[in-house]
Amino acid sequence: MSRRFRVIAIDGPAASGKSSTAQMVADKLGYLHVDSGSVYRAATAAVLRRNVDAAKWDDRLVLDAASSVELRAARTSFYPVIEGKSAEDEIRGDEVTRNVSRVAQMPQVRDWVNVLVRAAAMERDVVVDGRDMGTAVFPEADLKIFLIADPSERALRRLRQRGELTPSHQLVATETGRI
Repeated sequence: MSRRFRVIAIDGPAASGKSSTAQMVADKLGYLHVDSGSVYRAATAAVLRRNVDAAKWDDRLVLDAASSVELRAARTSFYPVIEGKSAEDEIRGDEVTRNVSRVAQMPQVRDWVNVLVRAAAMERDVVVDGRDMGTAVFPEADLKIFLIADPSERALRRLRQRGELTPSHQLVATETGRI
């Protein structure tokens, strides 16, 4: 009889604290964290390496580039690798950040990411985060959490992630309008 691993799914809008909450919960429970956003970022980094104009990207091109991406288990989380090497710094770069939403909107890429995330959950107890995790990806999750946060707080979180430690009220207002 095979063991079914436990899944905690954390959903929520951009910059609501999904990843930091998921990592904290995973650490407390001894589970591994799976950040679906990092997989989209890795696919974006992989296609950027091809030096193709982003306006010409489609599902097929991105999936071909992403064939070099895999998720590997570490001590506290799964992390993406590209061509067998950790891509953590690369996937957090400005160019990836500017282009990842384009990739995340591609239906076949979304399906591919969901397959990778589901495969990780077949190996270990996990806390997964990302949009649609508790609905489309893990409707049978043992626990589903939907995080909410005030839009201005989400904007402030996003700006701090980008290095703006004390953003002006105007900058926060502008970012609030974006998310």
